[in-house]
Amino acid sequence: MKTRALVIRRVALVDTSAYFALTDSHETTHHAARAIATRLGTEGWRLFTTNFIVAETHALLLARLGRDPAARVLQEIDRGSITIVRVTAADEQRARKIIYQYDDKEFSLTDATSFAVMERLKIPY
Repeated sequence: MKTRALVIRRVALVDTSAYFALTDSHETTHHAARAIATRLGTEGWRLFTTNFIVAETHALLLARLGRDPAARVLQEIDRGSITIVRVTAADEQRARKIIYQYDDKEFSLTDATSFAVMERLKIPY
């Protein structure tokens, strides 16, 4: 009799706040972010981000930390193991619906597209 192994998908979204915390050593969550990143790597989590998050991260780092850190993070993303998922037109439409639906929340378009991509790919985190 064959037994089937239970496979738990260890997949997570890396958002702008995570990139910022990992980059800025003065950020209060920097050490926690480093510890979490190390743990996810050790445990073999598959990480993804979106092209919208990459653009938002670059803009934030450029404004707060300057050109060199912003460019360095782009280079790290380009050569890293994080999968960049492109936001589709359907994701953008779904994102707008999310924004309109949750009128008590202040989701940015980037946040809402992240939710839409996660729904599409069935990613819980």
